[in-house]
Amino acid sequence: MYYFRGYRYSRQYYDLYGGVEKSMAFKIMEDVRKGKGLKPEYEEAMREQNIPEWYLDSCKKIKYMFPKAHAAAYVISAIRIGWYKVYKPMEFYAAFFTVAPGGFDGEIVMRGRRFVLETIKEIERKGNEATQKEKEMVSSLQLANECLARGIKFLPIDLYRSDSHAFLPENGAIRMPFSSLSGLGEAAAEKIIEARKDGEFLSKEDLIARTGISKAVIEILSGAGVLSSLSETDQITLF
Repeated sequence: MYYFRGYRYSRQYYDLYGGVEKSMAFKIMEDVRKGKGLKPEYEEAMREQNIPEWYLDSCKKIKYMFPKAHAAAYVISAIRIGWYKVYKPMEFYAAFFTVAPGGFDGEIVMRGRRFVLETIKEIERKGNEATQKEKEMVSSLQLANECLARGIKFLPIDLYRSDSHAFLPENGAIRMPFSSLSGLGEAAAEKIIEARKDGEFLSKEDLIARTGISKAVIEILSGAGVLSSLSETDQITLF
């Protein structure tokens, strides 16, 4: 077998194109497999090497040919993904939601599998009236339902443990990131993560001062129970 730029060539291919300049042979192969046919200079070079007319005619008729190497790579990738989904489910779901959150809503998921299923059905009942955001949410909720059905829990967003966007495996469960809260951007999450390196926050007032996040973000975090351990201000109440 012969190899050139990652493509696998058979002995027949080498015999047919052996006399054609290698870079041109590669261009011919690429154009033909993409359905572009043969340029006049390609035909001339091929005829000079006595390549049969039936072969030239075939090259002109081909519409599209998917490279075997690419097809094999996709199959190998699918097998790997399938293996992790079966044997390493927690790591699979954490990685999948990290790279493709697709409208994941932490507040919905934290209310349990039954609420996740109810939300999916509600969106499906809306049909074409469902918003684009709701439609995008369905696939992530279906995967979250699958995850919960397999006994893998989602841990709530934690002020000191959650990442800005990555879903993190933690004691057999998955810790949700700040980005899983609707309306909370990654920029605000990064500010929180950077500020918490200097120690715990004393209050919501201290959190705002050290991070510069808006009151709207504070409301989102408070609504999700993330700030339940913080008082409103740094002042101490004596009574």
